[in-house]
Amino acid sequence: MGMTSAAGLRTALVHHWLVTQRGGESVFDALLEMFPGAPAATLVYDDARSSPALRARTVRTSTLQKFPRALRWYPFYLPLFPWATERLDLSDFQLVISSDAATMKGVRTAPGALHICYCHTPMRYVWSGYDDYARQLGPVSRILFPWVAERLRRWDFEAAQRVTRFVANSQAVASRIRRYYGRECTVIYPPVDTDYFVPNPSAHRSGDYYVLVSHLVPYKRADLVVDAFNRSGRRLLVIGEGSERKNLERRAQSNVQILGYQPREAIRRHLQSCRGFVFAGEEDFGIVMAESLACGAPVLAFGRGGAEEIVEDGRTGILFEEQNVDSLLNGLSRFEKQRFDPEEIRPSALRFNRERFMDEFSCLVDRVVHQQDPRTPQ
Repeated sequence: MGMTSAAGLRTALVHHWLVTQRGGESVFDALLEMFPGAPAATLVYDDARSSPALRARTVRTSTLQKFPRALRWYPFYLPLFPWATERLDLSDFQLVISSDAATMKGVRTAPGALHICYCHTPMRYVWSGYDDYARQLGPVSRILFPWVAERLRRWDFEAAQRVTRFVANSQAVASRIRRYYGRECTVIYPPVDTDYFVPNPSAHRSGDYYVLVSHLVPYKRADLVVDAFNRSGRRLLVIGEGSERKNLERRAQSNVQILGYQPREAIRRHLQSCRGFVFAGEEDFGIVMAESLACGAPVLAFGRGGAEEIVEDGRTGILFEEQNVDSLLNGLSRFEKQRFDPEEIRPSALRFNRERFMDEFSCLVDRVVHQQDPRTPQ
């Protein structure tokens, strides 16, 4: 897609880390398509688990790439993220576009350069998810973390003031950006591949099982879903990897299967045939919820964060009110009594399609460049 105002600018694309393919990486892939000549930069990069579009690019990595087992242990290097980010020198570019849920808003840019930050959320570890992160630390780390978090918050706030324009992936994240950074922003929902995630008319949506697809980390609350389905006896498939997988495998009863990583094709197949998609975390946006709707599967989700903007309660799914087993089971009971119209479910996801994202983001970049062109003498 052409971008007239930015076409002559030396442009770099930045993402917090590139070690898997999830929602944030889908956004980054769309940016790669929009800026075909732009190099990429990130804290750590795993070529083997990246998209073909990314493997075709020049990728700059931070000093953390050289650290022991960086592709797996990078979360433990959190206190070093600001130091590593500031050593990613992008001062030879006139336009930097960051896709960030960590510290990449703080990359070094040239004086007068434009920096547009597509923010998935302010750094969760030290802002909205501080308590969840602190609870999973060991005794020594838990003592040190308040000191580390305070310094990270101060650095992150100052870095946010250097960004030219913030873009949020949801109204929920826009609210956090205002609260934590004191910055206004534009909301542009992330791209959902509604051409790939489609209903399968030949698939039998038998109602035999439910699906959860998620990165298995504590704040996603897959444990709550497993506990609720243990009690209900309903069949549940859990797809994903992460630090919580072993815990979930220990607590899951015979009606709950933890499948681990599954390829994109398998995820689509399950979304096309399951009775519904279940999610109990407070998500920033939640691309997989929109992918579920695009496949024609209604969603049962905790009614906070991005779920409120994706799911229409009683029409395309059910939103439960509290993050506990009883509330989820009450929601499940409502879900199973509700008759969802397939003709309403998929159309509700089309407002998040990839072309819409690219058009809206292109227009925003054009406006920012037009308002403050770095080629124009100050």
